[in-house]
Amino acid sequence: VNSSGDISIDSNYDIPLTDNIVYKAAVLLQTETKTTLGCHIKLHKILPTGGGLGGGSSNAATALLALNHYWRLNMTSAQLQQLGLQLGADVPVFVNGHTAFAEGVGEKLTNTSLTAKFYLVVNPCVHIATASIFNHPDLPRATPYISHSEYHFSHTKNDCEALVCNQYPDIANTLHRLLEYAPSRMTGTGACLFSGFDSHAQAQLVAEQLPKHLQWFIAQGVNESPVLKLLKEQ
Repeated sequence: VNSSGDISIDSNYDIPLTDNIVYKAAVLLQTETKTTLGCHIKLHKILPTGGGLGGGSSNAATALLALNHYWRLNMTSAQLQQLGLQLGADVPVFVNGHTAFAEGVGEKLTNTSLTAKFYLVVNPCVHIATASIFNHPDLPRATPYISHSEYHFSHTKNDCEALVCNQYPDIANTLHRLLEYAPSRMTGTGACLFSGFDSHAQAQLVAEQLPKHLQWFIAQGVNESPVLKLLKEQ
């Protein structure tokens, strides 16, 4: 935090500053609250760009939450979520920081709790532009409404999955391989895929059988964001 009002980012992600969603989040919060404070943010990007994992959105949400705390702005989670929606439909759920059932474009959230699982996330190393999928004429647009009380993973699907698999054989082949071992799904508009397991060892065993050219990692599911936990300790 600085008192000059300047906002800067030190990043390993090669993108113009004004196009960086973390920078946009900081400027948006600064403008909205009219604070005279600034900041320097160090960003080390690990999640693959275009992977459909919400990496940029979660980084933007973290910036909003952290700066709200360090700038002592006292904005509520609901207010920050409304700001985040201006940056992207995925930002509010990350600001909320809890496992949630999302409706609308992703801004209407109902907190819930899921049994913790270990997720094998596989990156087929294919870059997919989200806009190209959302604007594609073959994307299904009449999916029946699902209520929170009716939700169960096995009864749902990713509307983008069939379209992306038709366009990218590597993604389709990887998904079919994962489905042999566990319930699996594409992340968002792709290109990453994930499978849920009851233990880290099960996920590791499957990961070691994947073709060597694929990138992967294992993540433990949580019902509360580590960012929220950290801020509570400040």
